[in-house]
Amino acid sequence: MATQHLSPALRVPAAPPAYPMAKPGYGKRSAPDQRPRTRDDFALLPTRERYVAGFVDHLPEGAAMSVKTLAKQLPLYGQQAISTALTALSVAGHLRRVRCAVVGAGDETRWVFRTFWSRTAHDNEWWNTYLATEKATLAAAPAPEPSARDTAPPPPWSPAAEDPPPAPERPRTKQTPEPTAVPHQRTPARVPEAEPVPPAREAAPAVEAGRSPAYLALARLGRDDHRLTLSADDCATLEAQAAQWLARGVSVDYLTHALTAGLPARVDSPLGFLRRRLTDKIPPRLTTENTQPATPAPTRRLLMECTDCGRPGQPEALPDGLCRPCRTAHSGAPEDSPRPADIADVKAHMNNLRDLLKPV
Repeated sequence: MATQHLSPALRVPAAPPAYPMAKPGYGKRSAPDQRPRTRDDFALLPTRERYVAGFVDHLPEGAAMSVKTLAKQLPLYGQQAISTALTALSVAGHLRRVRCAVVGAGDETRWVFRTFWSRTAHDNEWWNTYLATEKATLAAAPAPEPSARDTAPPPPWSPAAEDPPPAPERPRTKQTPEPTAVPHQRTPARVPEAEPVPPAREAAPAVEAGRSPAYLALARLGRDDHRLTLSADDCATLEAQAAQWLARGVSVDYLTHALTAGLPARVDSPLGFLRRRLTDKIPPRLTTENTQPATPAPTRRLLMECTDCGRPGQPEALPDGLCRPCRTAHSGAPEDSPRPADIADVKAHMNNLRDLLKPV
């Protein structure tokens, strides 16, 4: 009976403890909805891509994900091979590169870059949905740097609530006791008795304090315009209707203006006139809280980058994490075909050579 000898994939080198970490705002970020790590992860990928994927999967959060850094840590492949492997991993649904605009101190805008990694492959629809959520935006935004106040050394300890301990008594030395000085006492001059202040002014607010704002607003209408003078019984009768206005979020000034605006030349019955206005002109219900919208926080919008050439764009415009030229070159051309960026460099170099060969 023949025994099958399966050729295992290349072993993934363990990430060294001193792996270089990216600066704040850069590096690796793990995406959600990942399956637990198993030995069969990335089994359907080619050898090179499986080797790079296993290494990236074991990197910590915030690790540097540039091609140059990965090539230094992976001795089997160079920068060109690592770049091609990352492009293949992006097409397979394991990787997306994004950039995010962050407003710093002094309204200074800077771009931060992240590489989202998922052990479980996801399709374009899942990546587009996740990158559009607030969770992905917060993950891409850098952590707030500690301020100078937080990093300043703590002040010297001093008890705040406790009384200072009594000072220890020092041993007394034999000294001549000084005579105790007795302050000179003066006879205080007689101050003429002040006349008592009449408590009439203090009693008035005390009387108004027992009334509701609606009652006081109705009572003051007669002072503003004599045509709307109400008695105490009239104010008590209309108090409930005026209180409904205030309960809907309007102010006392708004109530007063609505009741006194456009008065006729003569008002025969102030009670009936105000009752009709309180019924017909009642405002819509408003909240009592401040209706002014709060200043919105600066929005952070994610832009996906092409994994191959780094061209930014919306997630919908970069399926598989690649722009149109790179996607065309990756899908239709052979593996050893030059990339669009390399073609442009060659053309520029040839143009420079032609310019040098021209006769002067």
